[in-house]
Amino acid sequence: MSMDHWNRRSWIKNLGAAGAMASLGGLPLLARAQKPLTIGMIYVGPKDDFGYNQSHFEAASEIRKMAGIKMVSEENVPETQAVQKTMQGMISQDGATLLFPTSFGYFSPHILEVAKKNPDVRFAHCGGLWDAAKHPKNVASFFGYIDECQYLNGVIAGHMTKSKKIGFVAAKPIPQVLRNINAFTLGAKSVHPEITCSVIFTGDWSMPVKEAEATNSLADQGVDVFTMHVDGPKVVVETAAKRGKFVCGYHASQAKLAPNAYLTGAEWNWITPYKQIVEAARTGKPHPNFLRGGLKEGFVKTSAYGPMVPEGARKAADAIKAKMLKDEFEIFTGELKDNTGKVVIPKGTTVKQIDPVLEGMNYLVEGVIGKV
Repeated sequence: MSMDHWNRRSWIKNLGAAGAMASLGGLPLLARAQKPLTIGMIYVGPKDDFGYNQSHFEAASEIRKMAGIKMVSEENVPETQAVQKTMQGMISQDGATLLFPTSFGYFSPHILEVAKKNPDVRFAHCGGLWDAAKHPKNVASFFGYIDECQYLNGVIAGHMTKSKKIGFVAAKPIPQVLRNINAFTLGAKSVHPEITCSVIFTGDWSMPVKEAEATNSLADQGVDVFTMHVDGPKVVVETAAKRGKFVCGYHASQAKLAPNAYLTGAEWNWITPYKQIVEAARTGKPHPNFLRGGLKEGFVKTSAYGPMVPEGARKAADAIKAKMLKDEFEIFTGELKDNTGKVVIPKGTTVKQIDPVLEGMNYLVEGVIGKV
């Protein structure tokens, strides 16, 4: 148990004593106003993974600086019964009334189970699909349209590839991952329609050995620009750079790991939804059950371009980004076929980012070499 865990305990105890004294002095309201909001942060991996967990930790670090906030956190919590124990411990022992269990697999059944038993505690989950008809009101789901940034990664990759072969190292074929693969491919194909994107699924969020093998295997097949959707992109970035290939980052910036290979990246800006969820909890407003946003709403951002990205490529990507910021660009428009030749979006149809159908995506688009 960390020192700040013990400090937090004694702080809460002291606060209880201070509150009792304030009540004796006829100032119960003052004591109530000073009561901090205790927030619990739960990460599936290490908070310094140059990836998904780090992106959440950076936002949590900003929230932690706010007045009247206490925070308890735990890293490396698996997507099993273990997370239920961690959540219940934070509620029962630390007095947490708002929890951010950040990993995708925490949602069902784990958050849903603990939420039913603790109706006065708010749970804010990243990536799940909250459904008013079947999920508790004290549970929320937030996510960002990072496929917008992956499309822009694809535009840059399309300008930089010489082999017309780009690669994607992915964990699991869940809808959010497929959406990113498809957006990256469509972005690249908007530059050169003949580009193909080869995908390897490693099987789990953090599989460093398999991630290195997948990157090397794709490089052997002639792939010269990479991106990924795994929790910690470090291995893919460093392996691609060692092989003399380019890479587009994901989750957070990995530029300093490979300054000569890093073209740009798709980054989360979790502080935007975090602030909305925390403010609602502090002011007693209803829990925002379903929060979504893209570049325009500040939920996601792009990494700065590396010095090797030519002006033409930057201008092409920036022009599309400007349209996205004005709601004038949609990634998924018909006619769109999957990689088996089946029409998945008919001609004349545009699927907007906010359409829940995209959160159930179960196909890979034409041009992707790989299977779901």
